[in-house]
Amino acid sequence: MAGNVLPRPVQRLIDEFARLPGIGPKSAARLTFYLLRAANEQALDLAGALQELKEKTGFCSICFNITEQDPCAICSNEDRERQLLCIVEEPLDVVALERSRAYKGLYHVLHGAISPVEGIGPEDLKIDELLHRLDQGAFEEVIIATNATLEGDATTLYLQRRLSEVEGLTLSRLARGLSVGGDLEYTDDITLTRALEGRQAL
Repeated sequence: MAGNVLPRPVQRLIDEFARLPGIGPKSAARLTFYLLRAANEQALDLAGALQELKEKTGFCSICFNITEQDPCAICSNEDRERQLLCIVEEPLDVVALERSRAYKGLYHVLHGAISPVEGIGPEDLKIDELLHRLDQGAFEEVIIATNATLEGDATTLYLQRRLSEVEGLTLSRLARGLSVGGDLEYTDDITLTRALEGRQAL
């Protein structure tokens, strides 16, 4: 009923905020009314940041991490260990691993994990691109760094099966110093460093 009372632009912004993950109707309304009361510059800065995000960022054509340039800074950095590839679920996982400073190789971002419940299968992830990349590259080790969740484990099992067919490739997974059910992006630097150092062969 409240939608009939509120001006259309206000209700539209509430509806848009509510579509974001982790934002419920009450939080969406709070954010909207905060911006309504805020100085014009703050609201316009937010609008400008959103526009710049969509216009000036995209995905690297090699690793599928977010980037302003293609290929991204990591893929084009000749100082990285180019025989080492780390597979992660999301771009935020790259941020977390880079923050640890324990990993110097390259990445491949899947953009999700296998989840039959949500209707996400291998074909919905960047797995075909990964296999093509492994055919083209000279990788010696692949670290599977999926999250310690049911979906992450299902993705690891699938990747292990597919990648075991690649000759001369060592497969490893991050050590279970990571908490089960946790996401890489929320893991502290020391735990990530130990998980990388203690990775296990698959």
